[in-house]
Amino acid sequence: MMTLFTKCLFEFIGTLVLILLGDGVVASSCLDKSKGKGAGWVVITMGWGFAVMCGVFIAGPYSGAHLNPAVSLGLAIAGHFDWALVLPYTIAQLLGGFAGALLVYFFYKDHFDATDDADTKLGVFCTMPAIDNSWRNFFCEFVGTWLLVFVIVLFSHSENTPEIGMGSMGAFPVTMLIMSIGMSLGGATGYAINPARDLAPRLAHCLLPIRGKRDSGWKYSWVPVAGPLLGAAFAALTHILILS
Repeated sequence: MMTLFTKCLFEFIGTLVLILLGDGVVASSCLDKSKGKGAGWVVITMGWGFAVMCGVFIAGPYSGAHLNPAVSLGLAIAGHFDWALVLPYTIAQLLGGFAGALLVYFFYKDHFDATDDADTKLGVFCTMPAIDNSWRNFFCEFVGTWLLVFVIVLFSHSENTPEIGMGSMGAFPVTMLIMSIGMSLGGATGYAINPARDLAPRLAHCLLPIRGKRDSGWKYSWVPVAGPLLGAAFAALTHILILS
């Protein structure tokens, strides 16, 4: 039986890899003088899907590969996850997201320095809306995370892994799910659908000595936290209502 430390360690590592590859594909596609510059939204959504796949491969057998506080919360509300583990998992995920963002910065430091546009630099770390309409943006994050967690909760009835989470779906189905959400629903907000994916890298952007950076968008930062958490809760309640 896995210890709590082991589960949290793999949540940390899995989320770190998720952000390293996810924010990494944004950096590669958007920062100046990168060989990947201009790759576009399809490459970014595919990169995020494969980033989640790698995180699931790493953490799935050990922690269930939640990699997302909203997933942990939704599964707990649905009765598929121990409430006592929600806070430790969330802390591990946030720390992993922060560490992954630091690695992206140091990996692409020369390209951050070569990029003049401060919004582009911020966009490597966290999401900002295409059109600033906070309540609509909140709704978009709510719906995207509702879909993510609803599908994961439905898959959690299977016994594919020792622990329940995104790993219960298997790495390839969850990859397709993340890519589908990004391609179909990501254009409005950049589809954070994960507080650890957005809040922790946003904090890294705030603290890092990035040349020519702007503010870290804290006025908007509640949206990719509250939207996913409430969307996950509603997904769990939808599941309970349908199957009760």
